[in-house]
Parts: sequence; C-alpha cells; structure tokens
Amino acid sequence: MLTSVDTDLIRVLADPLRMRIVTLLATETLCTTHLVAETGAKQTNLSNHLRVLREAGVVETEPCGRYTYYRLRPDVIECLGRSFTELARTARTTRAAETKRACP
Repeated sequence: MLTSVDTDLIRVLADPLRMRIVTLLATETLCTTHLVAETGAKQTNLSNHLRVLREAGVVETEPCGRYTYYRLRPDVIECLGRSFTELARTARTTRAAETKRACP
C-alpha cells in the first residue's frame, strides 16, 4: 500500500517541470546549465525544483568544479513503482470494482 513517504514523493513528482527533470536525468547525468537548456526554465526556478527533488531523495548531486551535476536515484522510483503495483494487485484480488459499501 502507499505510505506517507510514497504520498510525499507523488506530490514532488506531480509537478510537470520536476517530472521533466526526472525524465531527462533517467538517460544521463546533467548539470543545471544542461537542464536550463533542455527545459527552457529559468535557472533560479530550476534550482528550486532540483532542491525539492534532492530533499525528497529522488536525485543526488556530484560537484564538479564550479558545476553541480544531478543524477537520478532509480531505486527511489522503483520503490514507488512497487507501491503502485501492490495497490493495483490489491484492487484486482479484492475485486474492489464489484464491492460496494452500503450508504447509511
């Protein structure tokens, strides 16, 4: 089932720009400059979104000179995926669509 951690992570990933960042980082490690070029977002806005992703544990950083590179943590995404898979499995096995609770 979904935990409060999963729910917090869903909120983090619900933002379209953050999801775009995650999608880009799934294929390569990028610095802020690359992400600005790819997304068209302003650097300050992008940095704020990256901070949220970092604090949520979705990305990790790697300093490289005056740049900071960002890398996706696939284990976090996999864990969330397993939670959704378990939720779907529960709905199938309990036949939730066929079970109705009577209204008072």
